[in-house]
Amino acid sequence: MAGIGFREVELWRADIAWERRADGSILVRQTGALPDYPDRLSDRIAHWAAMAPNRIWMAERGPDGEWRRVSYAELLASIRSIGQRLLELGLGPERPLAILSGNSIAHALMALGAQYAGIPSAAVSTGYSLAGDDFGRLKEVAAQTTPGAVFADDTDRYAAALRAVFPDLPHLGLRGQGRRLEWRALISATDTAQADAAHRATGPDTVAKFMFTSGTTGTPKAVIQTQRMLCSNMAMVLDCYAYLKDEPPVFVDWAPWSHVAAGNKVFNMAIYNGGTYYIDEGKPTRGEIGKSIRNLAEISPNWYFNVPAGYEMLVEAMRAEPALGRNFFRDLKLLMYAGAAMGEHLWNEIDRQAEAATGTRILQTTGLGSTETAPFALFCTDPQDRPGNVGIPAKGITLKLVPQEGQWEARLKGPNVTPGYWRDATQTAAAFDEEGFYKLGDALRFADPTDPAKGFFFDGRTAENFKMSTGTWVGVGNLRKRIVDALDGLASDAVIAGEGREALGVLLVPFRPAIERVVPGSADMADGELFAHPAARAAVAKALAAYNAKAGGASERIARARFFASPPDRAKGEVTEKGSVNQRVALRLREAEVAAMFAGDAATIVIGK
Repeated sequence: MAGIGFREVELWRADIAWERRADGSILVRQTGALPDYPDRLSDRIAHWAAMAPNRIWMAERGPDGEWRRVSYAELLASIRSIGQRLLELGLGPERPLAILSGNSIAHALMALGAQYAGIPSAAVSTGYSLAGDDFGRLKEVAAQTTPGAVFADDTDRYAAALRAVFPDLPHLGLRGQGRRLEWRALISATDTAQADAAHRATGPDTVAKFMFTSGTTGTPKAVIQTQRMLCSNMAMVLDCYAYLKDEPPVFVDWAPWSHVAAGNKVFNMAIYNGGTYYIDEGKPTRGEIGKSIRNLAEISPNWYFNVPAGYEMLVEAMRAEPALGRNFFRDLKLLMYAGAAMGEHLWNEIDRQAEAATGTRILQTTGLGSTETAPFALFCTDPQDRPGNVGIPAKGITLKLVPQEGQWEARLKGPNVTPGYWRDATQTAAAFDEEGFYKLGDALRFADPTDPAKGFFFDGRTAENFKMSTGTWVGVGNLRKRIVDALDGLASDAVIAGEGREALGVLLVPFRPAIERVVPGSADMADGELFAHPAARAAVAKALAAYNAKAGGASERIARARFFASPPDRAKGEVTEKGSVNQRVALRLREAEVAAMFAGDAATIVIGK
């Protein structure tokens, strides 16, 4: 791609200051003050309702396949009414609103209506309500937050969860049977005096919502999200994506609002900057990606997010239908990926598709944050030759790097950081160090050890790293990325095994289109037959042997590999809401597969050195 320039886009021009302290830690921050931001997010709704009342705020496809749209003026009127109705039901900070259903206009209005009246809401992962029959995680969420009412856009679909966990609460819904308050009643209040008064009483310290950690290693924690967090985070985002000041964002987004990446960042970016959010009902899966492709063939975003698995499927579709690429890249200024390591083969293919469609490259970016940071914290805006650089801290944030076991543990302080976990002083205290820095749980490594302005690479979750039997530490995060890179598209994700062992093995999530390219006549093969084919196994062995030839010691070399025996199980928490495989959960659920791999069963691929 040498010689091909980037499409012009206005982003921050950061000036980095840093200091190395006597205790060995390093502080990194941007100079200059964070721009002013409002006391509450709804101030921006009122702003756009006055300045651009007919501009489309949000759109979703109706049953007929056509877009149903809501303007900023309609948004403001609806949330005032909903806030009034929720107050009449007795909701408040101690009795918040639980939201069970996925992304929809009704979901968005309910959350913002609650927020308008100073009532927190909690969007719960749909998996907690639809997968399994004991609803254990949902009961834990309810116990922590003690909701006063529960919303599900289709109460029939969520009927079992509503009966099992919320039998005595008002059930609010858009459609379905057994509802106690109809949608029309929620949005038809003509006297909103109580809600308007409650809104005026809100401020920076008001709890806007609760967002739950994934709960893959224990009980999900209710992370407090204040108005200060949300609004300061949006000021950081706009400082970074400076072009949105003059070009309101257009989003086509599928990621769930129960997760902070979409539920805070993308959702609030539209509101803060007067943008339009098209709800993408697709998902980055073989069965659902067609819906996303349909939407992206019609709507041209100017900022776009997806996980690497989603990008893999999109570029496959663009190869088959170049018109998709032309529409997708037409207005695009910036691509963001997260959720899993992006392989260099995919990075380069996105560049090729952008150049074919537009004659330019589109900036590919990523960052680092968490539910506890609202989430925007670090971001990379410098053009890169390969994926992985998570950038520098946003303006207003101080990054603290603490040396731990040969890595740099990342900690953060800023107005976007949560005050803690709801009703859990013990977990809150454990999350912060003695200086008040939030302990992110991630390790970073310098892109350039002499210059923090060059950014950082994610170096793994500190809790995922492990020791081999030799006592050597294995940095899982960076190793997973290198393995995915080495396989050049044959696998979309990797799980590293080998704790307490003398050698490392890897469980691979196969990517069928790439494997079909190395197995002759494979289009009609079943997955099991395809992934067991000698040509597929040989391609993996060859790629990992080439990787091993350049790897360092035993903590980097892969001795054995094996494809997942079955697809990752979302219902059991093996897949995060962003689409990546959870390393710790996968190892627990696939303990037998790991044992069989190290025993050298028939499915094991032995890798040469």
